[in-house]
Amino acid sequence: MLLRLGTRGSPLALVQANMVRDALLAAHGWAPESVEIVPIRTTGDRVQDRPLAEIGGKALWTKELDRALLDGDIDLAVHSMKDVETIRPETIAVAAMLPRADVRDRLIGAESIAALPHGARIGTSSPRRAAQLRRVRPDLAIVALRGNVDTRRAKVAAGEADATLLAAAGLDRLGYGDVGVAIGVDQLLPAPSQGAVGIEVRADDSMTRIHVAAIGDAVTERCVWAERALLAALNADCHSPVAALATIETDGLRLRAEILNEDGSEHVAVERRNLEGNPHEAAELAQALLSSAPPHLRRLFGH
Repeated sequence: MLLRLGTRGSPLALVQANMVRDALLAAHGWAPESVEIVPIRTTGDRVQDRPLAEIGGKALWTKELDRALLDGDIDLAVHSMKDVETIRPETIAVAAMLPRADVRDRLIGAESIAALPHGARIGTSSPRRAAQLRRVRPDLAIVALRGNVDTRRAKVAAGEADATLLAAAGLDRLGYGDVGVAIGVDQLLPAPSQGAVGIEVRADDSMTRIHVAAIGDAVTERCVWAERALLAALNADCHSPVAALATIETDGLRLRAEILNEDGSEHVAVERRNLEGNPHEAAELAQALLSSAPPHLRRLFGH
């Protein structure tokens, strides 16, 4: 058997692809040559000078991999679930997610958000991070900063920004566990699906789907599906400053979420406990957020 595993070609994407490959080999006792990693360059990798929201959103990370998967050039595709659109083609299925890593953001360039100098330039192209930072520090100047982890770290070092936020999971996977300061989720709630790696297959490829399902982590999948159901219920897109985190606790699933306007001046946060994690519960939480939001904030989500 040979499975061709498609991935973006960034250093982090290749690390994650190798994580999936190693998990498949271990789960099935396959020989190393049984899974071939196939790097595919995406539009999101090629276009680095504009925010994703301006040039097509999250599909820029997935459309080339989707095409390769549906054309039969690859058998499965690896994604950071944070970068996967909420609504996916019916012909493609998420077959598994690896155990979730650290969901927090890390601040690069200062010891804390409070320690940032007045008027500091923070590099990010994430609407969520920009809005959250502006909410707690309206004086901060947000500057667009894109690129892979090493590129963004280098831009901060070169003075293009005074600081930036990066996902702790990506830093850890690249061996940068000692870089930056982790910001607690009570201060910056993460993006939905942050820290989760997903594997997609063709929906009608039942054999590959079974092989991949063997490496899935049930807890991660339950939490991430709840967060994605919330996004769907909110009608959120890549322009929408949304944060959400589901965790499993002794009394069931806990789902926290917040929505903000672009400058952070309007903000609504809601949480629910003792949930099962089904779409109906996520829809109820989304409605609670929108019902509490001022009109301008509701309009950002098409309500």
